[in-house]
Amino acid sequence: MKPTETELMLKGYGLTTAEMIYRMPDYRNVLNTFVWQDYDLAPDYPRLFDFIEFWQDKIEGPLHSVRFVHRKLISPGEWRNVTGEFTYH
Repeated sequence: MKPTETELMLKGYGLTTAEMIYRMPDYRNVLNTFVWQDYDLAPDYPRLFDFIEFWQDKIEGPLHSVRFVHRKLISPGEWRNVTGEFTYH
């Protein structure tokens, strides 16, 4: 079963967004853009590099360049476990 986004964030994953600029297969002088986004672990970025390997092996348009950013959405100090709550009328 695939973990939820919240579970990934609590395990240290952050949102990685990559802009891939690639050459069109039939027109090598024409550049096009593809945006990829997934939860990944910094600083190794295993999912991003797996996707880049997939692109190079399976997709005909060769990559020109890749730019990416990474942001942790939940840091350890921002999450806390609440064990109870009360309602005030």
